[in-house]
Amino acid sequence: MQLSVLARFSIRGMAIFPFILVSRSELKKDPILINHEKIHLRQQLEMLVVFFYLFYTLEFLYHLLMLNDKNQAYLSISFEKEAYYQETDLGYLKTRPFWAFRKYY
Repeated sequence: MQLSVLARFSIRGMAIFPFILVSRSELKKDPILINHEKIHLRQQLEMLVVFFYLFYTLEFLYHLLMLNDKNQAYLSISFEKEAYYQETDLGYLKTRPFWAFRKYY
């Protein structure tokens, strides 16, 4: 699904269960971006979706208070750390352990 509103915020892609949203249609063919977002979909499933968003928000707010920098707070979220670290491994989801994001706290 393509959303120009994402581009306004410099967001290339976003996973909102069960969808992957992209800012431009050509990004649908970017295997690394899609893998990154699929990792988030798996995380969301493991956290029963609603708890993913709750913990994601709480972790962002915690890091924002500690770092006083929105970008660094975002990059410090354990869910994002896992997705960024593993996004180039296109086979990662086949062997990913349950709740693997805990490793990135």
